[in-house]
Amino acid sequence: MRGTLTGQRYVDNILRPHVGPFLNGLPGAIFQQDNPHPHTARVAQNFLRHFQTLPWPARSLDLSPVEHVWDQLKRQMPSCDSVNDLELSVQDLWAYLPQDNIRCLINSMPDRVAACIAAGGGPTRY
Repeated sequence: MRGTLTGQRYVDNILRPHVGPFLNGLPGAIFQQDNPHPHTARVAQNFLRHFQTLPWPARSLDLSPVEHVWDQLKRQMPSCDSVNDLELSVQDLWAYLPQDNIRCLINSMPDRVAACIAAGGGPTRY
């Protein structure tokens, strides 16, 4: 997404067209997001009130599996001369991420949440 992500753009471009339909197809699913302003904006919270969400501790970036995926992508990222090259590189790397790694990250969520609770919302070994 180009430009600044506001709460309204988050709802209009991400939550309403993608997240909402996905969650509606998964009864009992719990949505996870961290705490940047677009995620915590009133308009986003109003949209998400229809879904179960995981409360997010302020100091627990390591709780999110996607942060580990982004880290994997960053380590493989070639240098790029333009935004277009960057977009193409990210899309290509994303398409070939090892699914076993992603599955392991997803399967580790119960342990991640338990470790986060034990750490009082602070950093964990993850």
